[in-house]
This record gives sequence, structure tokens and C-alpha cells, in this order.
Amino acid sequence: SQKADGEVVEVTLTTVRIQNWDRTITLVPAYKMISESFINWEGMSRSGGRRIKRSIMVDMNTIRFADAALLERLCSYQLLGSYIEERSQEIEDWNSQHGIEAGQDVSGRAQTNVGIYRAYINHYLRNHPKIHQEGFTFLVRQLQPTDHGLPIELYVFTTDNRWVQYEEIQADIFDHLLAAAPKFELRVFQSPSGHDFQAMGN
Repeated sequence: SQKADGEVVEVTLTTVRIQNWDRTITLVPAYKMISESFINWEGMSRSGGRRIKRSIMVDMNTIRFADAALLERLCSYQLLGSYIEERSQEIEDWNSQHGIEAGQDVSGRAQTNVGIYRAYINHYLRNHPKIHQEGFTFLVRQLQPTDHGLPIELYVFTTDNRWVQYEEIQADIFDHLLAAAPKFELRVFQSPSGHDFQAMGN
């Protein structure tokens, strides 16, 4: 029940004095540090990285196979051009080897807008100066769909673990990725609002 979340500033035989992130002070009985669990932020501080573990919820109604027009448009983006070309060639070769005509048989391989979006996120973060590229987990993955959509989770570490700077890096990344989603003809899920219901009535 102790509301302590900050840095230990003093330890005595009977109490541990903690300065919380909001600059308030909490005194915790020393025995509680042994009898109860707590989070130690020291490892994060020393490592030089702070974790981002957050998802973008993609509206599953907008997921589809990428047609030639979408592929051509996305190829013009610097981070995606070579990826789409290489992937297209790989898929074309596979379909050809298996006697499948592209676009005619759903059992053939094809690129999807959400798959390309996931690749874009990966390339974007691989080129981001504030994200650790080596020595830390770097993962962009698809999680199990929920009633709020398909989660695309980022699990990466920032190079700056100071709180304010970390929050700015995280916000800038998600601002960009949320704004980019419509370029892939994807919508990000949000619960219907009054505006949505009003638009349905028109």
C-alpha cells in the first residue's frame, strides 16, 4: 500500500526514504523492502536504454491484399522501394514454381497492406537515431487479434532513458506511424464516437 515510485535517497535501520518522480517524499519501513515486492529502476538507468512496448490497433476491416496500384505507390517511399521489389520477385517466383497465377488463386502468395505496413515500421525504426539497433531487443510483431483490432506491437529500446526525452521519442514515433497508416489504406481502430454515428445517419 506504500505509494512509492522514485529514487532511494536515504536508508536507515528502520526506514527507506524515497523521492518520488513528482518530488514528493515517501518513507517506507525497511522491513517492507524485504517482505514485499518492488520495481528496481537501477538496471534501466545503467543500461542506457528504456523500453517502448506499445501497440497500434489496426482495424481488421481495412486489411486486404495489395493490388498493383498500391504497390506502385508504396514503392515510391524511400524506406519501402527495395523491400517491395524484392518481396514481389520472391512471391512471383514462388507462385510460378507452384503453377499459381497471381491474383487469381487465393492460395497463392501475395503481399498485404498490413504486412507492408509492418515492414515499413521495422524499416522506420531501423533508421531512427533514437532507437537502439544492437544489444537490445528489437521487435515489430503482430499479436493475436482482439475486438479492438489487430495489434501491431513495437518492442524496442530508446537510446535516451530520461523520462521527458523518452516520452517525446515515443510520442514522435507513434505520431508518425499513426499518420502513416492511411497511406497503406489502413485505419487505426477506435471505438465509434458520436461523430461516427452521425455520419452513418447521413
